[in-house]
Amino acid sequence: MSTQKIPGQTSPQTTASQAKQKAGELTEHAKTAAGDVAQDAASTAKGQADSAKSSVADEMSGIASALRTAAEEMRRGSPQERTFGQIAEGLADASEAMRNKDLSEMVQDVSAFARKNPLVFLGGAALIGFAATRFAKASKTQVSHATLGTPGTERYGDFS
Repeated sequence: MSTQKIPGQTSPQTTASQAKQKAGELTEHAKTAAGDVAQDAASTAKGQADSAKSSVADEMSGIASALRTAAEEMRRGSPQERTFGQIAEGLADASEAMRNKDLSEMVQDVSAFARKNPLVFLGGAALIGFAATRFAKASKTQVSHATLGTPGTERYGDFS
């Protein structure tokens, strides 16, 4: 039996070769698209982190300013005045360092500090957690009192 090639008909080997080539092209296209999506996501995350970092630095700077003002109101040379002044300077320095450092540098610094001083790090983390909890509870209490005092907003139970 002779194999005759009919015009317009392709051999199974040619079809398999074409399919393999097409699959390779699609794979490369998918890799490129995935890389672009990952790069966009990383860029967006970095922008969000930088924005949050700037916001925290601004907040720390504001607290430092308030502490300086409070220190100026206290008796000259008193322990409270010195303490408030030192805390204000520490916060101002930390705020400036936060503005000038990249997020990855800050993570490395915190990791190095945690390795060198694990008890201080854990104690600080616990204090921050307690402060955040108290702040959240205080905020929730203020919101619920404001809502309860508003006419026409009767509540028959706490559903939050």
